[in-house]
Amino acid sequence: MITLLGVGHVFDIGRAIRAEILARRPRVVALELDRVRFQVLLSRGPRTPPPSLLGLLARFQTRIARTYGVQVGDEMLAAARTAQEVGSEIALIDEASRDVIVRAWQAMPLRERVRFGLSIVSSVFVRRKRVEAELRRYQEDERAVIAEFAAHLPTVKRILIDERDDRMAVALRELHDSKGDVVAVVGDGHIDGLSQRLAGERIEVVRLKDLQTPADPSGASTTVSYRL
Repeated sequence: MITLLGVGHVFDIGRAIRAEILARRPRVVALELDRVRFQVLLSRGPRTPPPSLLGLLARFQTRIARTYGVQVGDEMLAAARTAQEVGSEIALIDEASRDVIVRAWQAMPLRERVRFGLSIVSSVFVRRKRVEAELRRYQEDERAVIAEFAAHLPTVKRILIDERDDRMAVALRELHDSKGDVVAVVGDGHIDGLSQRLAGERIEVVRLKDLQTPADPSGASTTVSYRL
């Protein structure tokens, strides 16, 4: 079984993720991280994002996360700590984020670079209410939102989402074949792409909206299971 947990990096869902992993006790917990990002999370301390577009995005995520009483990446730390608690192996299935961003920037035509830069700069002024409104819109019609994103930033969508989905799906298949049951903790925007690429595998999907739902008194989790 491959279980996909769709997460958001600024929400207070650590306890829900821990409950999902405890309920399954998989052989492997796979994280949408590379080694550098994982080490940064493990050795957390005061950090000032560099003066760049990505630094602005990091500041935005940090600010929004604080409104939920968490730090960016808390969900990944919760998954890693629970994996250690139950004796699961931790696998890092994403490529280096800096390499991805550089590749995307180099591949973008000028017009898309401008759009990408403006979208990051404008994120500085976004508030929690807007984030939640956009999240509701995404959850109500995910494909329409992704299609809109692809039309606006096609290179970014291809490299930051599609190509990473390809890489992570290959890694998950290999882990499942060689190790056994896997729980993958990935951004919710990757769930649909990974589900399609894992056709033929027995998978279970838990979306971000389910992780944000208060726990059932019985302790049961809310999941959607299907065989592709």
